[in-house]
Amino acid sequence: MEIVIKATQFILSLSFLIVLHELGHFIPAKIFKTRVEKFYLFFDYKFSLFKAKIGDTVYGIGWIPLGGYVKISGMIDESMDTEQMKLPAQPWEFRSKPAWQRLIIMLGGVIVNFILGILIYIMITFVWGIDFVNSADVEDGFSVHESFKQYGFEDGDKILKFNGVEPLDVTDVNKHLFLRDITSIEVLHLDGNTEAITIPENIGEVMWENGIMKPFEVRRPAIINVVTENSPAQIAGIQVNDKIVSVNNTPINYWNEFSTLVLNSKDEITLGIERDSNLINISVKPGENNQIGVSYNVLSGINIQHKDYSFLESISTGNSIAIWTLRDYITQFKYVFTKKGATSIGGFIAIGNIFPATWSWQAFWSITAFLSIMLGFMNLLPIPALDGGHVMFTLYEMITGRKPNDKFLEYAQVTGFILLIALLLLANGNDIVKLFS
Repeated sequence: MEIVIKATQFILSLSFLIVLHELGHFIPAKIFKTRVEKFYLFFDYKFSLFKAKIGDTVYGIGWIPLGGYVKISGMIDESMDTEQMKLPAQPWEFRSKPAWQRLIIMLGGVIVNFILGILIYIMITFVWGIDFVNSADVEDGFSVHESFKQYGFEDGDKILKFNGVEPLDVTDVNKHLFLRDITSIEVLHLDGNTEAITIPENIGEVMWENGIMKPFEVRRPAIINVVTENSPAQIAGIQVNDKIVSVNNTPINYWNEFSTLVLNSKDEITLGIERDSNLINISVKPGENNQIGVSYNVLSGINIQHKDYSFLESISTGNSIAIWTLRDYITQFKYVFTKKGATSIGGFIAIGNIFPATWSWQAFWSITAFLSIMLGFMNLLPIPALDGGHVMFTLYEMITGRKPNDKFLEYAQVTGFILLIALLLLANGNDIVKLFS
């Protein structure tokens, strides 16, 4: 059932984004009296699930859910209708229109994506407000990855400021370190001293290369919230709400202490457990990667603050969220071109798994807003077969006064299409490998 809910949300979100993106091309094309031959949700290779002709345009739903398209007369696109291009240009064709009109038609889709993302974030802020955790609510501070202790951080530190400014949500520290230009973090140590710790300029690259994506985690007691089915922990008799108080007779208070001792163990371990006010010992043999199959809710017991926004306040805040979402996505995009990044690219399964296993309109619209901005950016890349490729050639024409010949555009379109197919196979191949491994 969880898979069905995730898949339903994914298809609904994707369909919504595709239709609006293609409308971004369709509407300016109609305004400039350019004929649109087809308007399709999904691809219709060989046959369609539905189609109907209204005026000059055939509207339909294809059976291959990899996107959608509008086929504009007189344009070299993914349809590769080269026969039409051999005929004399007609007034209603794309190629007959001035360059500035063609540019607007091609930019229409990504403009809609960006505007849609902003509007959704505005409405999310207005309808649901924002939940956040401030520094005072993290009573036990943060646990710190060993590699970050060299900079001066300590377990139990309370994070006060990023670059001298108090953050709205202190649990955003990992995201800000990885994606944003943090040069210093002010912390309150357990001894009561406050210190502003300098952060290396390349900290994001360090985190990426070493796989340390969560150097700071909210410090919580080692109370188990989840026991994985058929895991070593379940087989040994460990239960939800068990509190771990020792590992191999070493007393522990917090989850990070527990996980460190378990991960560093090579043989069977003995856990001291507090259950229903009783102390018991349970022996567990760790499985693959020294995991025993237990986890906890990071924010369990934390006081989460909430802020509501008026509609006018939502406009400013929603715009800010959208802009930072785009900036963060562009920042992390550079990691795609690393060896590790190539194996980390996700396809449809990875995107579908972003959606929650239970239906949540807030989560649905939040993910849809993110995907809209992501698709807008991706489509703007100067790759032939994407909107950005058409924009690049049109700008070249406007600057130089010379239009690339049709044969060149055909070859560029084919090259871009092959590249996109290769990326699609790589992304979904990674999904399959991860699924079975």
